Amino acid sequence: MTLTPTLYKIVTETLWQEARAAGIFRGAAIDLTDGYIHFSTSAQVRQTAALYFAGQTGLLLVAVDGKELGDKLVFEPSRGGDLFPHLYADLPLSAVLWEKPLLLDAAGQHIFPDLQP
Repeated sequence: MTLTPTLYKIVTETLWQEARAAGIFRGAAIDLTDGYIHFSTSAQVRQTAALYFAGQTGLLLVAVDGKELGDKLVFEPSRGGDLFPHLYADLPLSAVLWEKPLLLDAAGQHIFPDLQP
């Protein structure tokens, strides 16, 4: 599939600091277990946060240029049959557009910046 939007990764600040120091992001524990780096599109990332990161602090939202990932980026059916972006390679930090803290509001919900599709 040739979809190449801006992709989003929710990651702990600690893990991201390690990636920055190494110059590459190899993935979180779930990514290493599954054999690919899980991403979400702008339409999917809020539900991903609610399902897998509810109430967690110390998180970053990382935006990635999907066009920079080449043929190692595959969109595959996942939650509810929706196509999710999976990267079958390490993430080069050169593909990162920005990173922002993913803070919680008073109700414990994550506050998202405006996201590009």
